[in-house]
Amino acid sequence: MPTEIERILDQMDRAFSGDAWHGPSLMALLEGVSAEDAAKRPIAQAHTIWELVNHIGAWNEIVERRLRNEIVKVTPEMDWPAVPLASDVTWKRALEKLKKSRAQLRRTVEQLQDAQLDEKPATLPDSRYVLLHGVVQHDLYHAGQIAVLKKAF
Repeated sequence: MPTEIERILDQMDRAFSGDAWHGPSLMALLEGVSAEDAAKRPIAQAHTIWELVNHIGAWNEIVERRLRNEIVKVTPEMDWPAVPLASDVTWKRALEKLKKSRAQLRRTVEQLQDAQLDEKPATLPDSRYVLLHGVVQHDLYHAGQIAVLKKAF
C-alpha cells in the first residue's frame, strides 16, 4: 500500500506533468507555447502565461524552502518574478527553471515521512500536508488560467 507521501507525490506529478484526471497537466498546456505567445496579454489586467510560469516556479521554491523549515518572507518580487525581454532563449530558460524548481521540490518531498505531514513548518499556520496539497491546487488553478489564455490568442 502506498504511503501518504507517495500519494501526494502522485498528485503533484499528475497536476504538473502527468496524466491529470481533469485534463491536460500544466506542462502539457505549455507544450508548443512560443515566447511571443507566452508574453502576450490577451486579457487586459490578467497575467501572461510567462508571468504565471515564473510565479508557479517561485512557489515551488518557496514551498520547498518552507518544507525544510526555512522562514521565507514572500515579497511581491518573489511572488511574481519579473519577465525578461521575450526571446526564445529566455522563454526556454523560464521553462527549464520551472522544471528544476519542481524537481527540487519533489526531491524534498520524497525525503519526508508520513509522520511529518501533520507538523507545521516554521512560523506557518498550516501543516506540511496542507502545504503540499496547496501546491497541487496552485498548479491546477494556474493551469486553468493558462488554458483560458491560450484560447484567447
